[in-house]
Amino acid sequence: MKRVVVTGMGLVSALGNDLETAYNRLHVYKNAVELSNELKGIKGLNAHIVAPVKDFIIPEHYNRKVLRTMGPVSIMAVYSAEQALSDAGLLNDEIITSGRCGVAYGSSFGSAGPVLDFYSMVKTHEVGPINSSSYIKIMPQTTAVNISLYFKTTGRLIPSGTACTSGSLAVGYAYEAIKSGAQDIMIAGGGEELDATQVAVFDTLYATSVKNDTPDKTPSPFDVNRDGLVIGAGAAALILEEYEHALARGAKIYAEIVGFGTNTDGTHITQPNKDMMAKCMRLSLDSADLKPESVGYVNMHGTGTKHGDIAESLATESVFGNNMPCSTQKSYVGHTLGACGALESIWSIQMMNNNWFAPILNLQTPDPECGKLDYIIDTGREIKTNYVMNNNFAFGGINTSLIFKKM
Repeated sequence: MKRVVVTGMGLVSALGNDLETAYNRLHVYKNAVELSNELKGIKGLNAHIVAPVKDFIIPEHYNRKVLRTMGPVSIMAVYSAEQALSDAGLLNDEIITSGRCGVAYGSSFGSAGPVLDFYSMVKTHEVGPINSSSYIKIMPQTTAVNISLYFKTTGRLIPSGTACTSGSLAVGYAYEAIKSGAQDIMIAGGGEELDATQVAVFDTLYATSVKNDTPDKTPSPFDVNRDGLVIGAGAAALILEEYEHALARGAKIYAEIVGFGTNTDGTHITQPNKDMMAKCMRLSLDSADLKPESVGYVNMHGTGTKHGDIAESLATESVFGNNMPCSTQKSYVGHTLGACGALESIWSIQMMNNNWFAPILNLQTPDPECGKLDYIIDTGREIKTNYVMNNNFAFGGINTSLIFKKM
């Protein structure tokens, strides 16, 4: 089996659209949640707050021909991949088109705009604005395909459309593709654009925060007074590379991926299962041949919903005991759905390499029903560790756990 390392990273996020800016914003201890006038104007919608991407400008070299098959999520996805490839020193390398480089990337949905065009056709009986690219923008594999087409990759394509685990599952499957020797390089990650329909999905489940008058106070994962999640947007890509290949070309290495676990609950489509969450974490530890005490920090999924927080924290406690330092960046950028697993993987690596871990914003009184863990509160904490775990969980009972090693 091959070793797999991370040699490039790129992102678009509510905290900033480059690695340094976004990471530095974690030190400010201020979230990116704000009131949305669009949501406020929708009758019957309770949540009016979101965490949008700001100041993202489509690069001039993305011409009309390139953009015709891309909705907003694909544009951000391609941009994150371009930044990651550039960071890895591979942007113009011939290996990208050689068949030894693949793409694993996903989102929980494509772009919503063209869906409305199809709906309009059904209602008005007129084709209207629908064209040959409309479906391409909404299809489940739209992010992965657009990345592949833009960079002309000819290796494996692994689209992941597993809601909140889309990004982390893509990273995990990319890791396995290289570990098995099938590929030398994989562009892996996930993205999600911001749309009112996504807010409505969780609003109808009474899972969204309605602290519309105090957006800076929410979400508040694991807090007894939390009232739900906040939807955010973003995209992130990691360049995974076979270790010897990276060494041979003198690449900088951010971290090694040493563990990956994934499973499904098989019990309920929306209610989390703490036992299967715990089993997923143990699968990841087993694949890394690590004992729980080797891990120095767990990046929690931390949606800020009652059932999710309780199940996840109890599962984490059952695996690691009550002294495990943990936090979640969703308290900063909200729940970015298909992007969160990739974004949080990047931030896990950055925090590990800098021996500093961001706190959970707005966590003042841990819910007594949650697991007893060492929640990082108020300010960041200096921790020196060689291993961190990043966990994500999704509708459908899809669980993922990744372990990164400091190099």
